[in-house]
Amino acid sequence: MALAIDHVQIAIPPDGEVAGRRFFGELLGLTEIDKPADMAARGGCWFEIGAQQLHLGVEKDFRAARKAHVALATDGLEALRDRLAAAGFEAQDDAPVEGRRRFFTHDPFGNRIEFMESGT
Repeated sequence: MALAIDHVQIAIPPDGEVAGRRFFGELLGLTEIDKPADMAARGGCWFEIGAQQLHLGVEKDFRAARKAHVALATDGLEALRDRLAAAGFEAQDDAPVEGRRRFFTHDPFGNRIEFMESGT
């Protein structure tokens, strides 16, 4: 029986780690964590997000996920939107879900990423 989500993986192209660290680490403020030594040679990078993890995994024949996406909750939705816009990432509003405002953007690789008010 599944109890919780341990991690989510987003595909990135080869040599995408620098752009991934800038977007997910610097702009979103996620803390990078070390990959296990036996997996480090595969490339990519991992981040903590609450009790879960977000993994950026290198895919040789990379294709951006335009529909499938991860949705990240934040209590600073407008500040995040401003920070992303200042870095050149366009935010596109979407209809609220259960009264929670949200928008999405695309990471440096074209993957869709959604941001929602935390609801707390």
